[in-house]
Amino acid sequence: MGSQDFYHVETGKTAQEAFNNAHNDACYEHGHGGYTGTLAEKNDFIEIPVPGEKDPTEFAQELIDNDDDRIVDKWGPAGCVKIKEGEYLFFGWASF
Repeated sequence: MGSQDFYHVETGKTAQEAFNNAHNDACYEHGHGGYTGTLAEKNDFIEIPVPGEKDPTEFAQELIDNDDDRIVDKWGPAGCVKIKEGEYLFFGWASF
């Protein structure tokens, strides 16, 4: 099977709460059968600080484009960047 990139914005008081919300949404929308190419394939995440004044969405795209080691594994954790207080972007590669 292959992989595809995904992006999912979610809200929560913490990154963990937002991840739980996002994961539940992805499982509901895409099922639990595996190989969805979505956040439903992820069990955890790694929060990556956005450097300086970079735009969080553009930074996440750069990490995808550059195959950053922290998020390139389709079986590994999702990436997470904070967009603003209470809002997070989860992204990465997932099995498809």
